[in-house]
Amino acid sequence: MFNRLTGRSMLLPMFLLLCHLVAPPLSASAADSSSNRKRIVFLPGRQSHGWSGHAYNADCKLLAGILNQNVPVVEAVVIEGGWPRDIGVFENAAAIVIACDGNSLIGSESNWNALGDLPGKGVGIAFLHYSLDPGKQYGKYLLDWIGGYYEQHWSVNPSWRAEFKSLPKHAITRGVRPFAVHDEWYYHMRFREKMQGVTPILTAVPPDSTRRRPDGPHSNNPTVRARLGMPEHVAWAYERPDGGRGFGCTGGHTHWVYAQNDFRKLMLNAICWIARVEVPAAGVPTVTPTVEEMEANLQGDRPRDWTADRTKQMIARLNQN
Repeated sequence: MFNRLTGRSMLLPMFLLLCHLVAPPLSASAADSSSNRKRIVFLPGRQSHGWSGHAYNADCKLLAGILNQNVPVVEAVVIEGGWPRDIGVFENAAAIVIACDGNSLIGSESNWNALGDLPGKGVGIAFLHYSLDPGKQYGKYLLDWIGGYYEQHWSVNPSWRAEFKSLPKHAITRGVRPFAVHDEWYYHMRFREKMQGVTPILTAVPPDSTRRRPDGPHSNNPTVRARLGMPEHVAWAYERPDGGRGFGCTGGHTHWVYAQNDFRKLMLNAICWIARVEVPAAGVPTVTPTVEEMEANLQGDRPRDWTADRTKQMIARLNQN
């Protein structure tokens, strides 16, 4: 057919109209499915400790990939390259997960304020490992958003084997068994007064040796030394007065800790919980990662003596609890 007014064929428009009339139910269903997914934004900082330490990008991509594969209502995205130039990436986010060295990712006061607008809108917030130590100037934000933070000359950062002999009843601990793992577990965090709104999730008694180091901004102080033999909280959940949720975990110095099945499940559960995604009774499904999955996205120079078989042994050893 030919339209004399436009000089164009009418066949293509008629074909497109027919497609539109036939396709709406499928298109609408796909759109509804997409709009109902909870968007979780991961913000990893630069990897800074060799091939497998502070490997935030690899950590976040591992967790995001598992969520996308096993939690249909979640859309997890990893934003690389530092603080996003366009904060539109936070639009419609149900939760934001930050993992970086200190304040190296967020940086300026204006960025902190931009991020601070989100908790008031009910957005869940998680800070992992060294991101919990942004300095006292910005620690106040974490105190409001997630219920606690690392305060220098108050908190300490030793490496030790934490034995989590019991776990509280909470959505974050569903399907998680007591476990033990060696990592750099910060402790004696600065929490909200009287732990108001804060629920300890991982608690263990540090070895006495971790309290006997010389005093310093990260190593020890009189208050820590006076708590010899006492339990310390290294991961926690926070319910804000406005109904929003926060989570903090001090572990995660080494990428390998994410190969530990119960720790990884707990982290996945926590991210779902802050995003208000119902955590399954048995926790988020997650199988032991393969060597290829654990080594993916690691940056920097691989040690010459580190073989794939050594990674395999590491994964097996972490799950021998």
